[in-house]
Amino acid sequence: MREIILDGVRVADDTDAYVIAEIGHNHQGDLRIAKEMFTTAKECGANAVKLQKRHNKSLFTRQLYDAPYTGENSYGPTYGQHREALEFNTDQYRELQAHARDLGLAMFSTAFDFESADFLAKLDMPMYKIASADLNNTPLLRHIAAIGKPMILSTGGGTLADVRRAVDAIMPINPQLVILQCTACYPVENYEDMNIAVVDTFRREFPDNVIGLSDHESGIAMALVAFTLGGRVVEKHFTLNRAWRGTDHAFSLAPTGLRRLVRNLRRARVALGDGVKRRLPSEERPLYKMSKKLVAARDLPAGHVLTRQDVAIKSPGDGLAPYELDAVLGRALAQPLAEDANITFEGLK
Repeated sequence: MREIILDGVRVADDTDAYVIAEIGHNHQGDLRIAKEMFTTAKECGANAVKLQKRHNKSLFTRQLYDAPYTGENSYGPTYGQHREALEFNTDQYRELQAHARDLGLAMFSTAFDFESADFLAKLDMPMYKIASADLNNTPLLRHIAAIGKPMILSTGGGTLADVRRAVDAIMPINPQLVILQCTACYPVENYEDMNIAVVDTFRREFPDNVIGLSDHESGIAMALVAFTLGGRVVEKHFTLNRAWRGTDHAFSLAPTGLRRLVRNLRRARVALGDGVKRRLPSEERPLYKMSKKLVAARDLPAGHVLTRQDVAIKSPGDGLAPYELDAVLGRALAQPLAEDANITFEGLK
């Protein structure tokens, strides 16, 4: 059975979905807001919260780092300063880790570069996220795999060959790998671009790995589709206010949406059942009134040979089922029957 342990929680085909509230930089570089988001995500039922970590000076070219960045979503006059304003340092990460522990909430981060991966390793992160943009970054994949913690790989923008290459790079070093179908569009506006059937493709292609969905639609319905196809990890962008400054807030779930997503995913697992078609105890009462039985269509004497005109099909269904009609026709009554009386095999010669 495919399964993985994510910060002490077993995730497999027979479990609930593991729900990750992707905070990213929606905290706006404010530790207080980040803590509030952690608390709210826990109240909504999320299993984990995820941040993003970048060592900006090594990640971006000097030209991009120093490029002017003065749009409405900017937190600094240059792109580099904008990104730095959104980063937490070691002490802040430790404070957030303590808060997450107090809440009983897993906290981890995406590592966008080698320096960030090492930064997170020193903090003993329970798992690591790989962004879609690094699907083909096999040097970084191997570096993070060697840390030895579970990895969650997004596959937006990739081909199946790209995903195979990434999996082949990671698995010999670290078999603790979750693979997420993802569309690298923020948000996904054309639903055909979700291509959620890839969840099933991944399950067939990678039978040893837990599969899931990194969901960039604005609603919550598609995660349920992924769950029914076997996706057991769901990552969803999360915010406290969709009107806040920043590009991710507009398509992130607010608390009400996250709460409904978690509730619906939990219901989905129960609703899927075990696949055995059977009559359920909860169906007995309504079916008693609605289902039908074979009865005498009129008063009939003993010895009468039943014809189709002698048999009526009526409710309630506490007698011979209508499929037994052919088995009673042509047989004689052992005793008289009043109109609407049940026809039974014991009452036939």
